[in-house]
Amino acid sequence: MAVTRLERKGRKNKNVAKNRVATIQRLSFVPVIKNVDVDAIKKEFDAKKAKPAVKAKKVEKTVEAKAEKSVKAEKPAKAKAPKAKKSAE
Repeated sequence: MAVTRLERKGRKNKNVAKNRVATIQRLSFVPVIKNVDVDAIKKEFDAKKAKPAVKAKKVEKTVEAKAEKSVKAEKPAKAKAPKAKKSAE
């Protein structure tokens, strides 16, 4: 009597096992906890609030400079030649 393999059933069983292992690993994952210095972060924000006027002027100058460069860099677009149509044979 010949023995036949149930290939689909074997693939299904392997996939079920892989999915179960992946789900367990995903649910048991614990993110890395980093030590954060809250006082240093607060000082950074306070320093940023103290300098908004100076930064705004710099931003305006850079925007104007970029606009001038983009106007100079633009070239006229070339006109495309029409493509030849294929004859139906």
